[in-house]
Amino acid sequence: MNMKKIEAIIKPFKLDDVREALSEVGINGMTVSEVKGFGRQKGHTELYRGAEYMVDFLPKVKLDIILADDDVERAIDVIVKTAQTGKIGDGKIFVTDVERVVRIRTAEEDEDAI
Repeated sequence: MNMKKIEAIIKPFKLDDVREALSEVGINGMTVSEVKGFGRQKGHTELYRGAEYMVDFLPKVKLDIILADDDVERAIDVIVKTAQTGKIGDGKIFVTDVERVVRIRTAEEDEDAI
């Protein structure tokens, strides 16, 4: 079985909705990281003690999900539908091949390990 890794960068307030929506379609395992970044959104200015500062990096959440090839399109559809606000900064999804997975506790590999 071929496996893929989905990296989804989304707005932090969408995390719970996305996690629940993925769970409803049978996708449960994921790693979540708090990250910062910017693309076209570019950042914004904030006032601090009367002076304006440029805030380049915006808070985001990154989901890492390893799953079978067959589940990739379903996961992407759910993430897009759930995380989308229609505004700049909704995020991105990256899909890459995964060559091997090993569960540390049992040494199970690949599909048995996810």
